[in-house]
Amino acid sequence: MNQVPADAENAHSSSVESCPSLRDVHSINPTQLMARIESYEGREKKGISDVRRTFCLFVTFDLLFITLLWIIELNVKGGIETTLEKEVLHYDYSSSYFDIFLLAVFRFKVLILAYAMCRLRHWWAIAFTTAVTSAFLLAKVIISQLFSQGAFGYVLPIISFILAWIETWFLDFKVLPQEAEEENRFLIAQDASERAALLHPGVLSDGQFYSPPESVAGSSDEDSEEKQDSEKPIV
Repeated sequence: MNQVPADAENAHSSSVESCPSLRDVHSINPTQLMARIESYEGREKKGISDVRRTFCLFVTFDLLFITLLWIIELNVKGGIETTLEKEVLHYDYSSSYFDIFLLAVFRFKVLILAYAMCRLRHWWAIAFTTAVTSAFLLAKVIISQLFSQGAFGYVLPIISFILAWIETWFLDFKVLPQEAEEENRFLIAQDASERAALLHPGVLSDGQFYSPPESVAGSSDEDSEEKQDSEKPIV
């Protein structure tokens, strides 16, 4: 006799437990979606993403670091003014480090122009600067006499070569994939918000909710006392 009610109760409880999961699957919260879309739009208004800004900072660090090493090299050789005149005005490809400094300036200008000002989303600019840097440094190391000039004959070309390839790696494996992923998330959130607007066309606004006016304190008690006095029998 109790078998049928028990089966019915189990079926009812299982249906109740399944309802939240169905609601979780099919429910879309327009408020959260709009907040996410606004956050992505705020990033676009900033003009440049955080990871791209980090890349530009590293490119600036490349220029400043090579400049610092070059100034140290000028001091080591006997004074900035004398060595600067020798390396710039009387430039010699086999013994001067001025061209390595110009190579860092070349990388800085091209990369900042391409990825900060023009906001390029392709790898051809970084590939061009890295190829030029690698070819020039290899030719300079093979042809010139830098190794006979002390430690800076090794340090400047190696540091410049390493920094150029770190910039290439950072852009190709961090900047471009992360920006593409953020753009895909923005498109998915925008698509979901449009679907939510179609599924929930009648979302109530704040103006549609109202509360009844508050009653004056003590008015209900006085009304009840007057009503009781009127209902008392007259003796």
